[in-house]
Amino acid sequence: MAAAEFALIDWIRREAGRTTAPAVRVGIGDDAAVLDWPGDRACVVTTDMLMEGVDFTAETATPELIGRKSLAVNLSDIAAMGGRPVAAFVSICLTQGRGEEFARRLYGGLFELACEFHVAIAGGDTNSWGGPLVINITVLGEPVAGAPLLRSGAQPGDWICVTGRLGGSLAGRHLTFTPRVAEVAAILETVRPTAMIDISDGLGADLHHLLEASGVGARVEGPRIPLSPEIGLMPADKSPLDRALSDGEDFELLFTVEPSAGELLLANWSHGTPLTRIGEITGGLGAVLVMEDGRETVLEAKGWAHPL
Repeated sequence: MAAAEFALIDWIRREAGRTTAPAVRVGIGDDAAVLDWPGDRACVVTTDMLMEGVDFTAETATPELIGRKSLAVNLSDIAAMGGRPVAAFVSICLTQGRGEEFARRLYGGLFELACEFHVAIAGGDTNSWGGPLVINITVLGEPVAGAPLLRSGAQPGDWICVTGRLGGSLAGRHLTFTPRVAEVAAILETVRPTAMIDISDGLGADLHHLLEASGVGARVEGPRIPLSPEIGLMPADKSPLDRALSDGEDFELLFTVEPSAGELLLANWSHGTPLTRIGEITGGLGAVLVMEDGRETVLEAKGWAHPL
């Protein structure tokens, strides 16, 4: 199923290549698009659709948390491009029969996060139908420092780093995570990463997205991968390391940086969110996972994909 989804995305990207406009600097293929505005200014644009029964359920998430997550996933994409979110456009298809109070609470959670990150809710649409709740949000942002960060700049020898801790997000953190907008700004105050992506599908899957875009390989040290304490709340059908690699919905930043810049960054990192080096970029293709006993295995592109 994962192969089917990514094959469809690749087809859409190729077909979209036939549609061009001078203002589109970066189109499909990164966490967000980049538009050139007059005066050498760039606009970073992303959109995400969340669906009840897939990204959340009304039985386990409050309306406030549903609204919050719907905006947060977009802010995470803007952060992964080295951007600062500016404005959002919110389109919601409500489920008929839940009433106005449910809708107000949902928007309330969304507005609270928007205020926290100084994002203006600048427009959108509200509708209703007999089906499940669907929310689509488009966010516009601006690069924090110069040109935006892409997935395609990693070079052999670069360090691979992540923010935060991974795995166990489905125990509840997928609804409450903090988009790493402040963290990417702090990173860019010290160094400029060579490539970046947010971890939404899973470390294994998203690392492969970055590697494919950059045309490189990777060597990842399993014991270095920072594990989230929420893993202990999850079923024991997967190992903690496997959960960190494949659970997805962590919404942390995965990025590469030149070794000298990486040393400088880690030596001067004072942000409350942990920052960890987990491996390095290699000249070949594919990824290798080094286990605690030194054994090497293929690091597969494990993670979430929408079944087609």
